Amino acid sequence: MDHPAVRKAYPSIVTLDDSFVDYGLDSDENKVMIEQSKVDEARVELDKENYKYERLDEYPDWGTQLDYIYHNGLDKWKTDIVDPIKAKYPKPS
Repeated sequence: MDHPAVRKAYPSIVTLDDSFVDYGLDSDENKVMIEQSKVDEARVELDKENYKYERLDEYPDWGTQLDYIYHNGLDKWKTDIVDPIKAKYPKPS
């Protein structure tokens, strides 16, 4: 079960367990039936956001970036650090 996609598609679900085949539980422990098509749509939306996390992992820490800007200037920082990462992990259209 794709837990992140289920939680995006069904925000009222608070309990998910792989032993639940096609449902989750809300805060009152009522069953919330899960439709795979809604989960699939949510997965597509989540996948569109992956580039943000991939970029975050790739950027140097703030201190390193600020030091680079101080010594090399803003334009060089953008050219040397920001642009290559954005090219590697483009924002989906």
